[in-house]
Amino acid sequence: MQNRSINQYLRDHIRTVPDWPTPGVQFRDITPLLQDAKVFRILIDAFVHRYMDPAMRPDVVAGLDARGFILGAVIAYELNVGFVPVRKKGKLPFSTVEETYELEYGSATVELHTDAVKAGDRVLLIDDLIATGGTMMAGKKLLEKLGAHVVEGAAIVDLPELGGSEKLRSAGLPLFTLLHFEGN
Repeated sequence: MQNRSINQYLRDHIRTVPDWPTPGVQFRDITPLLQDAKVFRILIDAFVHRYMDPAMRPDVVAGLDARGFILGAVIAYELNVGFVPVRKKGKLPFSTVEETYELEYGSATVELHTDAVKAGDRVLLIDDLIATGGTMMAGKKLLEKLGAHVVEGAAIVDLPELGGSEKLRSAGLPLFTLLHFEGN
């Protein structure tokens, strides 16, 4: 499949759920991408082929809680590199660093083990979707606190109208997304 047809194939397997979790929101559900073995393989291969390039190859993949774990662990395995989880506060048992970020109503905190990456590690930071960019920005800051270099942020879906991708790029994080959906 060519890139255009791969992207359309993947788009065709994302379910839009109107008015969830609140009225007016068009929720982009990626679970159909994961349920079918062929679709899941095509999805993972789209990322793996990009990051096999020596110029893009990370030393480690960091996945954002929780759907970034699904993608990140498989991509790390295929690239033969390590995987580290960026977790919600209170889920990691060892010494951690944390970063708090703002949500629409309130805030959230994510954590990373202090030994998750080494200074100078090239890290691919991955999640399923970029909306406001808060979680990915917090993940980037955590990794940088430990001296790592985030080479790129990656996601299946970008929702550009919510401003997250622009915010992340403005902060110096290159982004790669397979699809974008207008509206939220």
